[in-house]
Amino acid sequence: MVMKTYVVGGAVRDELLGLPVKDHDHVVVGATPEDMVKAGFRPVGKDFPVFLHPQTQEEYALARTERKTAPGYKGFVFHTSSDVTLEEDLVRRDLTINAIARGDDGVLVDPYNGQQDIRDRIFRHVSDAFAEDPVRILRLARFASRYPDFRVAPETNALMKRMVEEGEVDALVPERVWQEIARGLMEQKPSRMLEALRDCCALAHIIPEIGDGLAVAPVIDRAAAQDHELPVRFAALTLALPVPQVEQASKRLKVPTECRDLAVMTARDRSSVDQALELDAAALVSLFERCDGFRKPARFVQMVLAAECAKAGGTAPSPQRALLARALDAARAVNAGEIAQRSAAAPQQIPELVRAARVQAVRAATGVQEERDDQP
Repeated sequence: MVMKTYVVGGAVRDELLGLPVKDHDHVVVGATPEDMVKAGFRPVGKDFPVFLHPQTQEEYALARTERKTAPGYKGFVFHTSSDVTLEEDLVRRDLTINAIARGDDGVLVDPYNGQQDIRDRIFRHVSDAFAEDPVRILRLARFASRYPDFRVAPETNALMKRMVEEGEVDALVPERVWQEIARGLMEQKPSRMLEALRDCCALAHIIPEIGDGLAVAPVIDRAAAQDHELPVRFAALTLALPVPQVEQASKRLKVPTECRDLAVMTARDRSSVDQALELDAAALVSLFERCDGFRKPARFVQMVLAAECAKAGGTAPSPQRALLARALDAARAVNAGEIAQRSAAAPQQIPELVRAARVQAVRAATGVQEERDDQP
Protein backbone atom coordinates (compact mmCIF):
# COMPACT_ATOMS: atom_id res chain seq x y z
CA MET A 1 0.00 0.00 0.00
CA VAL A 2 1.28 3.46 -0.92
CA MET A 3 1.80 5.86 2.01
CA LYS A 4 -0.84 8.61 2.00
CA THR A 5 -1.63 11.38 4.49
CA TYR A 6 -4.98 13.00 5.23
CA VAL A 7 -6.19 15.92 7.35
CA VAL A 8 -8.98 14.61 9.56
CA GLY A 9 -11.42 15.61 12.27
CA GLY A 10 -11.90 19.13 13.58
CA ALA A 11 -9.88 20.94 10.93
CA VAL A 12 -12.03 19.54 8.11
CA ARG A 13 -15.25 20.03 10.09
CA ASP A 14 -14.57 23.67 10.94
CA GLU A 15 -13.40 24.44 7.41
CA LEU A 16 -16.72 23.12 6.08
CA LEU A 17 -18.55 25.21 8.69
CA GLY A 18 -16.66 28.32 7.57
CA LEU A 19 -14.97 28.67 10.96
CA PRO A 20 -11.31 29.41 11.74
CA VAL A 21 -9.11 26.31 11.84
CA LYS A 22 -6.67 26.26 14.75
CA ASP A 23 -4.98 22.87 14.58
CA HIS A 24 -4.57 20.13 12.01
CA ASP A 25 -4.62 16.44 12.82
CA HIS A 26 -3.33 14.00 10.24
CA VAL A 27 -3.82 10.31 9.60
CA VAL A 28 -1.22 8.32 7.71
CA VAL A 29 -2.31 5.26 5.72
CA GLY A 30 0.04 2.61 4.30
CA ALA A 31 3.01 3.29 6.60
CA THR A 32 4.79 1.64 9.52
CA PRO A 33 6.48 3.36 12.47
CA GLU A 34 9.80 2.63 10.82
CA ASP A 35 8.65 4.36 7.63
CA MET A 36 7.71 7.46 9.63
CA VAL A 37 11.06 7.64 11.41
CA LYS A 38 12.91 7.20 8.14
CA ALA A 39 10.92 10.14 6.75
CA GLY A 40 12.14 12.35 9.59
CA PHE A 41 9.06 12.23 11.85
CA ARG A 42 9.62 12.16 15.62
CA PRO A 43 7.63 9.55 17.61
CA VAL A 44 5.73 10.95 20.61
CA GLY A 45 2.68 8.71 21.11
CA LYS A 46 2.35 6.67 24.29
CA ASP A 47 -0.75 4.60 23.61
CA PHE A 48 -0.44 4.35 19.83
CA PRO A 49 2.00 5.62 17.18
CA VAL A 50 1.84 9.40 16.85
CA PHE A 51 4.59 11.42 15.19
CA LEU A 52 5.52 15.09 14.89
CA HIS A 53 6.24 16.48 11.44
CA PRO A 54 9.90 17.58 11.22
CA GLN A 55 8.98 21.08 9.96
CA THR A 56 5.44 21.95 11.08
CA GLN A 57 5.47 19.93 14.35
CA GLU A 58 1.86 18.93 13.62
CA GLU A 59 0.70 15.50 14.74
CA TYR A 60 0.52 12.57 12.34
CA ALA A 61 -1.07 9.36 13.62
CA LEU A 62 -0.92 6.02 11.89
CA ALA A 63 -4.33 4.71 10.84
CA ARG A 64 -5.54 2.37 13.56
CA THR A 65 -8.33 0.18 14.79
CA GLU A 66 -9.39 -0.21 18.43
CA ARG A 67 -10.80 -2.97 20.58
CA LYS A 68 -12.63 -2.42 23.88
CA THR A 69 -11.13 -4.43 26.76
CA ALA A 70 -12.41 -2.80 29.98
CA PRO A 71 -14.93 -0.24 31.28
CA GLY A 72 -14.15 3.47 31.09
CA TYR A 73 -12.19 5.38 28.51
CA LYS A 74 -8.78 3.77 29.04
CA GLY A 75 -9.85 0.20 28.40
CA PHE A 76 -8.71 -0.09 24.76
CA VAL A 77 -6.19 -2.05 22.74
CA PHE A 78 -5.01 -0.31 19.57
CA HIS A 79 -3.87 -1.95 16.37
CA THR A 80 -1.82 -0.13 13.76
CA SER A 81 -0.62 -1.65 10.54
CA SER A 82 0.21 -0.50 7.06
CA ASP A 83 -2.87 -2.37 5.81
CA VAL A 84 -5.38 -0.47 8.02
CA THR A 85 -7.56 1.55 5.67
CA LEU A 86 -8.72 5.13 6.08
CA GLU A 87 -12.34 3.97 6.32
CA GLU A 88 -11.42 1.56 9.14
CA ASP A 89 -9.79 4.41 11.01
CA LEU A 90 -12.69 6.80 10.46
CA VAL A 91 -15.36 4.34 11.60
CA ARG A 92 -13.86 4.40 15.10
CA ARG A 93 -14.37 8.15 15.43
CA ASP A 94 -17.15 9.65 17.52
CA LEU A 95 -19.38 11.73 15.25
CA THR A 96 -19.95 11.76 11.52
CA ILE A 97 -18.97 15.42 11.37
CA ASN A 98 -15.56 14.43 12.76
CA ALA A 99 -15.12 11.45 10.43
CA ILE A 100 -14.34 13.38 7.26
CA ALA A 101 -10.83 13.35 5.78
CA ARG A 102 -9.17 15.57 3.18
CA GLY A 103 -6.36 14.22 1.03
CA ASP A 104 -3.31 16.11 -0.15
CA ASP A 105 -5.17 16.66 -3.42
CA GLY A 106 -8.01 18.43 -1.57
CA VAL A 107 -10.53 15.66 -2.23
CA LEU A 108 -12.82 14.87 0.71
CA VAL A 109 -13.30 11.31 1.90
CA ASP A 110 -16.65 11.11 3.67
CA PRO A 111 -17.80 7.49 3.99
CA TYR A 112 -20.29 8.20 6.81
CA ASN A 113 -22.14 11.24 5.38
CA GLY A 114 -20.65 13.80 7.75
CA GLN A 115 -21.09 16.60 5.21
CA GLN A 116 -24.83 16.03 5.13
CA ASP A 117 -25.00 16.09 8.92
CA ILE A 118 -23.06 19.37 8.89
CA ARG A 119 -25.62 20.83 6.48
CA ASP A 120 -28.46 19.50 8.62
CA ARG A 121 -26.77 20.59 11.88
CA ILE A 122 -26.93 17.14 13.46
CA PHE A 123 -24.65 15.34 15.91
CA ARG A 124 -24.79 11.67 14.89
CA HIS A 125 -22.53 8.84 16.03
CA VAL A 126 -20.57 7.05 13.33
CA SER A 127 -21.02 3.51 14.63
CA ASP A 128 -21.77 1.52 17.77
CA ALA A 129 -18.09 1.97 18.66
CA PHE A 130 -19.25 5.29 20.13
CA ALA A 131 -20.65 3.35 23.09
CA GLU A 132 -17.23 1.99 24.01
CA ASP A 133 -15.88 5.34 25.19
CA PRO A 134 -17.95 7.31 27.76
CA VAL A 135 -15.81 10.41 27.24
CA ARG A 136 -17.67 10.77 23.96
CA ILE A 137 -20.82 11.73 25.85
CA LEU A 138 -18.92 14.62 27.39
CA ARG A 139 -17.32 15.54 24.07
CA LEU A 140 -20.69 15.65 22.33
CA ALA A 141 -22.07 17.83 25.13
CA ARG A 142 -19.08 20.15 24.75
CA PHE A 143 -19.64 20.32 21.00
CA ALA A 144 -23.26 21.28 21.71
CA SER A 145 -22.04 24.33 23.63
CA ARG A 146 -19.64 25.24 20.82
CA TYR A 147 -22.14 24.69 17.98
CA PRO A 148 -25.46 25.62 19.63
CA ASP A 149 -27.49 25.34 16.43
CA PHE A 150 -26.74 21.60 16.16
CA ARG A 151 -29.11 19.02 17.63
CA VAL A 152 -28.45 15.46 18.76
CA ALA A 153 -29.80 12.71 16.52
CA PRO A 154 -32.49 10.69 18.35
CA GLU A 155 -30.60 7.43 17.85
CA THR A 156 -27.43 8.99 19.25
CA ASN A 157 -29.26 10.26 22.32
CA ALA A 158 -30.77 6.82 22.82
CA LEU A 159 -27.33 5.26 22.63
CA MET A 160 -25.95 7.71 25.20
CA LYS A 161 -28.87 6.94 27.52
CA ARG A 162 -28.03 3.26 27.29
CA MET A 163 -24.39 4.00 28.10
CA VAL A 164 -25.46 5.92 31.20
CA GLU A 165 -27.76 3.09 32.28
CA GLU A 166 -24.92 0.59 31.88
CA GLY A 167 -22.67 2.62 34.20
CA GLU A 168 -20.11 3.73 31.63
CA VAL A 169 -20.26 7.36 32.81
CA ASP A 170 -19.58 6.26 36.39
CA ALA A 171 -16.29 4.71 35.23
CA LEU A 172 -14.87 8.09 34.14
CA VAL A 173 -11.99 9.53 36.16
CA PRO A 174 -12.66 12.97 37.70
CA GLU A 175 -9.80 14.70 35.91
CA ARG A 176 -11.19 13.74 32.51
CA VAL A 177 -14.69 14.83 33.45
CA TRP A 178 -13.44 18.20 34.68
CA GLN A 179 -11.38 18.70 31.54
CA GLU A 180 -14.44 18.37 29.32
CA ILE A 181 -16.76 20.34 31.63
CA ALA A 182 -14.22 23.18 31.81
CA ARG A 183 -13.86 23.27 28.04
CA GLY A 184 -17.63 23.28 27.63
CA LEU A 185 -18.00 26.16 30.07
CA MET A 186 -15.58 28.17 27.93
CA GLU A 187 -17.65 27.77 24.75
CA GLN A 188 -20.21 30.27 23.47
CA LYS A 189 -23.35 28.71 24.99
CA PRO A 190 -22.53 26.44 27.96
CA SER A 191 -26.22 25.80 28.70
CA ARG A 192 -26.34 23.56 25.63
CA MET A 193 -23.78 21.29 27.29
CA LEU A 194 -26.05 20.92 30.32
CA GLU A 195 -29.01 20.30 28.04
CA ALA A 196 -27.24 17.52 26.15
CA LEU A 197 -26.14 15.87 29.39
CA ARG A 198 -29.62 16.20 30.89
CA ASP A 199 -31.33 14.73 27.83
CA CYS A 200 -29.28 11.53 28.06
CA CYS A 201 -29.59 11.41 31.90
CA ALA A 202 -25.82 11.90 32.39
CA LEU A 203 -26.07 15.25 34.19
CA ALA A 204 -27.36 13.61 37.38
CA HIS A 205 -24.22 11.45 37.45
CA ILE A 206 -21.74 14.21 36.63
CA ILE A 207 -22.99 17.32 38.49
CA PRO A 208 -25.96 16.12 40.56
CA GLU A 209 -25.80 19.22 42.77
CA ILE A 210 -27.31 21.45 40.06
CA GLY A 211 -30.34 19.23 39.47
CA ASP A 212 -31.68 19.50 35.94
CA GLY A 213 -29.51 22.58 35.28
CA LEU A 214 -32.42 24.68 34.02
CA ALA A 215 -32.11 27.33 36.73
CA VAL A 216 -28.41 27.89 36.15
CA ALA A 217 -28.53 27.73 32.33
CA PRO A 218 -29.09 31.48 31.76
CA VAL A 219 -26.50 32.30 34.41
CA ILE A 220 -23.65 30.47 32.71
CA ASP A 221 -24.73 31.76 29.31
CA ARG A 222 -24.43 35.32 30.65
CA ALA A 223 -20.96 34.50 31.92
CA ALA A 224 -20.04 33.25 28.45
CA ALA A 225 -21.63 36.24 26.70
CA GLN A 226 -19.41 38.53 28.78
CA ASP A 227 -16.33 36.43 27.96
CA HIS A 228 -15.50 35.75 31.60
CA GLU A 229 -12.60 33.53 32.61
CA LEU A 230 -13.06 29.91 33.65
CA PRO A 231 -13.07 30.53 37.45
CA VAL A 232 -15.89 33.05 37.01
CA ARG A 233 -17.87 30.67 34.79
CA PHE A 234 -17.55 27.80 37.26
CA ALA A 235 -18.57 30.12 40.10
CA ALA A 236 -21.60 31.15 38.02
CA LEU A 237 -22.46 27.47 37.54
CA THR A 238 -22.54 26.82 41.30
CA LEU A 239 -23.46 30.22 42.78
CA ALA A 240 -26.96 29.17 43.85
CA LEU A 241 -25.75 26.12 45.78
CA PRO A 242 -25.09 25.94 49.50
CA VAL A 243 -21.37 26.13 50.25
CA PRO A 244 -21.13 22.45 51.34
CA GLN A 245 -22.49 21.37 47.96
CA VAL A 246 -20.03 23.59 46.11
CA GLU A 247 -17.23 22.00 48.11
CA GLN A 248 -18.64 18.54 47.48
CA ALA A 249 -18.85 19.02 43.71
CA SER A 250 -15.40 20.59 43.57
CA LYS A 251 -13.86 17.71 45.50
CA ARG A 252 -15.54 15.02 43.41
CA LEU A 253 -14.52 16.63 40.11
CA LYS A 254 -11.07 17.60 41.43
CA VAL A 255 -11.70 21.19 40.41
CA PRO A 256 -8.53 23.33 40.44
CA THR A 257 -8.02 25.39 43.60
CA GLU A 258 -8.48 28.73 41.82
CA CYS A 259 -11.91 27.71 40.51
CA ARG A 260 -13.01 26.00 43.73
CA ASP A 261 -12.07 28.92 46.02
CA LEU A 262 -13.86 31.48 43.87
CA ALA A 263 -16.96 29.29 43.64
CA VAL A 264 -17.08 28.78 47.41
CA MET A 265 -16.64 32.51 48.03
CA THR A 266 -19.32 33.43 45.50
CA ALA A 267 -21.84 31.00 46.96
CA ARG A 268 -21.12 32.29 50.46
CA ASP A 269 -21.08 36.04 49.78
CA ARG A 270 -23.24 36.51 46.72
CA SER A 271 -26.05 37.99 48.84
CA SER A 272 -23.69 40.61 50.27
CA VAL A 273 -22.72 41.65 46.74
CA ASP A 274 -26.40 41.91 45.79
CA GLN A 275 -27.07 44.06 48.86
CA ALA A 276 -23.90 46.18 48.57
CA LEU A 277 -25.84 49.43 48.12
CA GLU A 278 -27.55 48.83 51.47
CA LEU A 279 -24.39 48.02 53.46
CA ASP A 280 -22.65 50.56 55.65
CA ALA A 281 -18.90 51.16 55.59
CA ALA A 282 -18.13 48.70 58.40
CA ALA A 283 -20.09 45.93 56.68
CA LEU A 284 -18.26 46.59 53.41
CA VAL A 285 -14.90 46.32 55.16
CA SER A 286 -16.05 43.08 56.79
CA LEU A 287 -16.94 41.75 53.34
CA PHE A 288 -13.47 42.61 52.03
CA GLU A 289 -11.87 40.94 55.05
CA ARG A 290 -13.96 37.81 54.67
CA CYS A 291 -13.05 37.52 50.99
CA ASP A 292 -9.36 38.37 51.46
CA GLY A 293 -9.94 41.32 49.18
CA PHE A 294 -7.01 43.34 50.51
CA ARG A 295 -4.51 40.69 49.42
CA LYS A 296 -6.41 39.37 46.41
CA PRO A 297 -8.41 42.24 44.89
CA ALA A 298 -8.55 40.63 41.43
CA ARG A 299 -10.26 37.56 42.86
CA PHE A 300 -12.76 39.77 44.68
CA VAL A 301 -13.62 41.43 41.37
CA GLN A 302 -14.12 37.97 39.83
CA MET A 303 -16.54 37.13 42.62
CA VAL A 304 -18.55 40.28 41.90
CA LEU A 305 -18.64 39.42 38.20
CA ALA A 306 -19.85 35.89 38.93
CA ALA A 307 -22.56 37.16 41.28
CA GLU A 308 -23.76 39.62 38.64
CA CYS A 309 -24.37 36.77 36.19
CA ALA A 310 -27.39 35.74 38.26
CA LYS A 311 -29.18 38.90 37.19
CA ALA A 312 -30.74 39.43 33.80
CA GLY A 313 -29.79 42.62 32.04
CA GLY A 314 -27.04 44.26 30.08
CA THR A 315 -23.30 43.94 30.35
CA ALA A 316 -22.70 47.41 31.83
CA PRO A 317 -21.23 47.46 35.36
CA SER A 318 -23.93 47.32 38.00
CA PRO A 319 -24.20 50.02 40.68
CA GLN A 320 -23.06 47.37 43.18
CA ARG A 321 -19.90 46.65 41.19
CA ALA A 322 -19.03 50.33 40.90
CA LEU A 323 -19.58 50.95 44.61
CA LEU A 324 -17.59 47.89 45.67
CA ALA A 325 -14.71 48.88 43.41
CA ARG A 326 -14.52 52.37 44.91
CA ALA A 327 -14.82 51.02 48.42
CA LEU A 328 -12.15 48.37 47.96
CA ASP A 329 -9.73 50.82 46.34
CA ALA A 330 -10.22 53.23 49.23
CA ALA A 331 -9.75 50.55 51.88
CA ARG A 332 -6.63 49.17 50.21
CA ALA A 333 -5.14 52.66 50.03
CA VAL A 334 -4.94 52.79 53.82
CA ASN A 335 -1.29 52.42 54.85
CA ALA A 336 -1.31 49.93 57.71
CA GLY A 337 2.43 50.24 58.28
CA GLU A 338 2.24 53.98 58.64
CA ILE A 339 -0.58 53.68 61.17
CA ALA A 340 1.47 51.20 63.18
CA GLN A 341 4.51 53.51 63.22
CA ARG A 342 2.58 56.61 64.24
CA SER A 343 0.37 55.00 66.85
CA ALA A 344 1.23 54.96 70.53
CA ALA A 345 -1.26 52.16 71.12
CA ALA A 346 -0.27 48.65 72.18
CA PRO A 347 0.61 46.30 69.28
CA GLN A 348 -2.54 44.21 69.78
CA GLN A 349 -4.62 47.34 69.19
CA ILE A 350 -3.08 48.14 65.82
CA PRO A 351 -5.37 45.88 63.74
CA GLU A 352 -8.43 47.63 65.15
CA LEU A 353 -6.94 51.04 64.36
CA VAL A 354 -6.19 49.92 60.79
CA ARG A 355 -9.72 48.61 60.44
CA ALA A 356 -11.18 51.87 61.73
CA ALA A 357 -9.09 53.79 59.19
CA ARG A 358 -10.36 51.54 56.42
CA VAL A 359 -13.96 52.06 57.48
CA GLN A 360 -13.44 55.81 57.48
CA ALA A 361 -11.79 55.67 54.03
CA VAL A 362 -14.67 53.66 52.61
CA ARG A 363 -17.20 56.06 54.07
CA ALA A 364 -15.39 59.04 52.58
CA ALA A 365 -14.99 57.41 49.15
CA THR A 366 -18.52 56.12 48.79
CA GLY A 367 -20.68 58.40 50.87
CA VAL A 368 -22.40 55.44 52.51
CA GLN A 369 -24.28 56.15 55.69
CA GLU A 370 -22.98 55.70 59.20
CA GLU A 371 -22.95 52.22 60.65
CA ARG A 372 -26.35 51.01 61.75
CA ASP A 373 -26.96 49.02 64.90
CA ASP A 374 -28.88 46.38 62.94
CA GLN A 375 -26.10 45.83 60.41
CA PRO A 376 -24.55 42.35 60.52
